[in-house]
Formats: sequence, C-alpha cells, structure tokens
Amino acid sequence: MTEPDTERCSDDDSVRVWLVERTYSDDELNLIILVYATEDGRYYHRRERALTSFTGPARATKAGLCVSPDAVGTVADPDTRDRYATEARRMAEQHEPDDDV
Repeated sequence: MTEPDTERCSDDDSVRVWLVERTYSDDELNLIILVYATEDGRYYHRRERALTSFTGPARATKAGLCVSPDAVGTVADPDTRDRYATEARRMAEQHEPDDDV
C-alpha cells in the first residue's frame, strides 16, 4: 500500500486520524466499533472493543490517534469518504487529539 498523503504525527511517520463513527455490534459479541479517518476522508482506521472495556479511565476513547500507515485502509465509497472527511474536520476543529470523547 502506498503511504497516505495526510497529516503526519510529529514524532514519526504515523498518520493522524480522527474519530468519525461509533457503532454498536448487533451480534452476541457486544462490541463497540470505533472508526477513525483522515481529514480528507480517504483513509480509515477501525478498532473493535468489548463493551465491558469502556469502564475506567484507562480505556477512554480519544478524539484523535496516530496510527501506522500500514494500519489504515482506503475508503472507496465517495459518500462515505465525504461523510468521514466532514466529521474528521469537525473533530479536529473542536478537539485536541488527546481529548476524551
């Protein structure tokens, strides 16, 4: 995969992504699915967490993350890309990356 041409984190070649979607799994696994995306909406990073892992300060959901270029996927759908870009820019304007959301 070619490295994303997006905002880099200051200390390495990591890519900055912002929380754009939080959904709850309907299956028996009781998962929370967190989707982070770049501000241009072209790349996303997905995390799954057990519902029970959301208790306590150690498992706070951050507004932004720095992730390896290898840990992002391409957003193919234009409508999804636009939605992710809009939400990622909103999060970047309203929050610091380390803010709990």
